Amino acid sequence: MSLLVVGLSHRSAPVSVLERASLSADAKVKLLHDTLAAEPAAEAAVLATCNRIELYADVDKFHAGVAELSTLLAQHSGVALEELTPYLYVHYEDRAVHHLFSVACGLDSMVVGEGQILGQIKDALALGQELHTAGRLINDLFQQALRVGKRAHSETGIDRAGQSLVTFGLEQLAVHLPVDVWAKDKRALVIGAGSMSSLAAATLARVGVAEVVVANRTAERAERLVEILVASGTGVVARSVPMASVVDELTRVDVVVSCTGATGLVLTGEDVAAAVEGPAGLVASPPLPDYRGSAPDPAPQTPAGLDVAGAGLADAEVVARLVAAAAAGVRLADGGVARTIVPGTGERDGCPVEVPAGDGRAALTGVDANSLELHGTWADQGEAAAQRQPRRGARSQVDVAPVRLALLDLAMPRDIDAAVHRIPGVRLVDIESLAEASADAPMAADVDAVRGIVAEEVAAFGAAQRAAHITPTVVALRAMAAEVVAMEVARLDGRLPDLDERQRAEVTQTVRRVVDKLLHAPTVRVKQLASEPGGAGYAEALRELFDLDPQTVASVSRADAADKNDDSGRAS
Repeated sequence: MSLLVVGLSHRSAPVSVLERASLSADAKVKLLHDTLAAEPAAEAAVLATCNRIELYADVDKFHAGVAELSTLLAQHSGVALEELTPYLYVHYEDRAVHHLFSVACGLDSMVVGEGQILGQIKDALALGQELHTAGRLINDLFQQALRVGKRAHSETGIDRAGQSLVTFGLEQLAVHLPVDVWAKDKRALVIGAGSMSSLAAATLARVGVAEVVVANRTAERAERLVEILVASGTGVVARSVPMASVVDELTRVDVVVSCTGATGLVLTGEDVAAAVEGPAGLVASPPLPDYRGSAPDPAPQTPAGLDVAGAGLADAEVVARLVAAAAAGVRLADGGVARTIVPGTGERDGCPVEVPAGDGRAALTGVDANSLELHGTWADQGEAAAQRQPRRGARSQVDVAPVRLALLDLAMPRDIDAAVHRIPGVRLVDIESLAEASADAPMAADVDAVRGIVAEEVAAFGAAQRAAHITPTVVALRAMAAEVVAMEVARLDGRLPDLDERQRAEVTQTVRRVVDKLLHAPTVRVKQLASEPGGAGYAEALRELFDLDPQTVASVSRADAADKNDDSGRAS
């Protein structure tokens, strides 16, 4: 077996490259024909989805095969080779088998455990069979990949990983509450109407939200999802809106779940900031007094040492609001990240700026603008770490303030600007934060179980292929032995013409038994040895030792491959 795969996927390349490298139906056909026309490849198949393009081939030379397959992918995808090369990955022999089996089980998908890939693998095999580019190796490989994928779904809960992703994301948004308690009577906006968005909408309806609004580029799909939700019996109110209305809907909902195939951001920081009625910059919660009017309380004075020289009126007002907020002990949002200055506590441990103990005003007294910026950067880093690793059981400083808008971004690449986590009153959970927080999630056990299945199946497939590789040689050896027996029996007939039929049959049978017994142990042992790693050389040794005709071995291989192809065609 000399299986080689060259490809790129969402794990190796940005979406912009994947989009440009997509293959049309005609391009797939041309790519397969050109691959077989290339010298290193004997058979081939192409697996092309919205998230991956992979070319599988049986090659006789590794380096020449990599160069040829990479060039062909570049030519037919329309992306220049020098631009495509940094994003390509290469797998060979057992690693290539391991890769396809992992793909078939959904381990390499954007949404772990999704089952759609099995249909795409089946389509890739069918195209190879139709074009006669799939030989024995490709047929065996893809057929086994389909069986491994089905086994993973039947023996483990890997197909629930996608559902777990939605549920786990909602748990991260709920933080300290059960999801059904947190979701009760909330209004939700679901952006997208694909499989993951539909699952999210159904989950939200099940956990008790009062209303689900669906926005999608294709109005018909959004309306269809709404019909399903209404008919679900959960009592949820559902309606659809065009994508152009998403920003307006943000002001009316409490929860947003987004999972689209968009190449750019669906929700920007400005969109979300406007929806929660505050700029994306400095915001205080709870609202501070408006010092610009004629309120009886005078605006607080700027602390000594806080340099605002050259700042405009708006900047001076910001400083005044910061000071008043600190004096009141309220949460501040410097640069958009909500936090509380608590002098004299361990919360400032590690800060590069020494903030004296005292009340809020005293905490800022004598701190210049550069030091305040350093303090803000330190606090930002702590806030980001806290959001990346949400704590269960204990509520963090971030969780104390009420959340005005909860956002769950299940898209890859992201639909929602990551900077929205800096907006007070907004909580964002995305794929990256879920991946960091899901090490102990229930789906992890299923993933580990599937990885065990893949490893087991790869070893079995490799052994079977290596054993199959020597089979034509063993068949040719036995054919040669049978021919020798026939020649010797004919020679015996000439020397002993008086033998009757019974005697002649007994002699013939005896000779055949002797030959079979002599060949039995070596042929069984050579198959065992050939199935082990590094056992490919035993077939060649057998051919050399018995001086077998290479053409005879080749003819047996061709006949075996033809039978395999016929069986594969019937099986699919």
